[in-house]
Amino acid sequence: MHADTDTIRKILTTTGDTWAIVGLSSNRGRSAFGVAGVLQRYGKRIVPVHPKAETVHGEQGYASLSDIPFPVDVVDVFVNSDLAGAVADEAVAVGAKAVWFQLGVIDEAAYGRVREAGRDMVMDRCPAIEIPALG
Repeated sequence: MHADTDTIRKILTTTGDTWAIVGLSSNRGRSAFGVAGVLQRYGKRIVPVHPKAETVHGEQGYASLSDIPFPVDVVDVFVNSDLAGAVADEAVAVGAKAVWFQLGVIDEAAYGRVREAGRDMVMDRCPAIEIPALG
């Protein structure tokens, strides 16, 4: 099971409030844009990670996780499943405490590597759906 309730609750409430969102750009039509807005409303600091390194929701963007000059707690992944494993590995390498793969983003091998590295991980879920449900 890749999204047990305890892990979801832990990541959303105690893991930390700095969320790097990989695939977040200023494109308002993309789901990453809306999810980032929800996370901000719940007190999370969002860090856009996208090749364009755009400022989104008032936060400076970076081209890659390794370009972020401060620690991030959670890496939220909005890229295709075939690219997500490399992002998960980079998240572990930069010291993120947790990795979150969005709805439809699935990589069983990456899940195993992240868990083996001692990090929490959720796969194929959306924090913007889960966080209001915490109550």
